[in-house]
Amino acid sequence: MKLKETILDPIFKSNPITVLVLGICSSLAVTVTMKGALVMALSVMAVCGISSLILSTLRNTIPGRVRIIVQLVVVAMMVILVDQILKSFEATYPIDKQLSVYISLIITNCIVMGRIEAFALGNKPIPSMLDGLANGAGYGLVLLVVAFFRELLGSGTLFGIQVMPAGYVTNNLVILPPFALILLGCIVWVQRSIQKDLQEK
Repeated sequence: MKLKETILDPIFKSNPITVLVLGICSSLAVTVTMKGALVMALSVMAVCGISSLILSTLRNTIPGRVRIIVQLVVVAMMVILVDQILKSFEATYPIDKQLSVYISLIITNCIVMGRIEAFALGNKPIPSMLDGLANGAGYGLVLLVVAFFRELLGSGTLFGIQVMPAGYVTNNLVILPPFALILLGCIVWVQRSIQKDLQEK
């Protein structure tokens, strides 16, 4: 696979959420605010990219019978590191507290483990890192689009800043997870309308 395809395909053509239907649960839970979605997106990018880099570098030295265990150890180490970094800064601590268990659950995110198995263990370190970062970016893009509409229509704010007129009545229905699922469905529909090869025949 060419480097350009490695970077661009996961963001648009083979997005992990809208095409591969991975990471749906967290995308419903962390998209109430743009801040939460952005932090989650950057966290998944960091974990996926660096884990892929490390495991691609070690791919020829990992015995097959302990492959999954080694992958989990590396991913868990990265998740703990990201979580501690978020807790270390005054600006990100409240967001880390808001995201709660979902940062820790990156360990079991299908996108991270899936890209390690499908790409990192069969390719060189740099392309593997770029693949991990690109899949994290594709995941993050969908999160931010969903969070944009949920925060704007649900709270009248973006990144916590009031953007709707003073008399705007907030819509609590938009903040609930079912609305996130409806938005995801709309994104999938738009993508499949444009990308003809994804349409079922």
